[in-house]
Amino acid sequence: MSDELFEHKTKTELSREEAAQRLRDLADAIARHNEVSYVENNKTVRVDIPPTVQLKVEIERGEESEIEIEISW
Repeated sequence: MSDELFEHKTKTELSREEAAQRLRDLADAIARHNEVSYVENNKTVRVDIPPTVQLKVEIERGEESEIEIEISW
């Protein structure tokens, strides 16, 4: 595994159904392939997911509401 830092952030407006599908796709990649990959500028970055992770879920409800999901290891 490379020690090189890679960080990617994106913010996109989607329908509720499209957002749910993206979450399902991410969950499927983790469950089936034990990794998540991202392609940018013809370079593929793969992140291997170990068998055990920490899952953090935060829900904020107010004038602007949000659900934040974090998986770390």
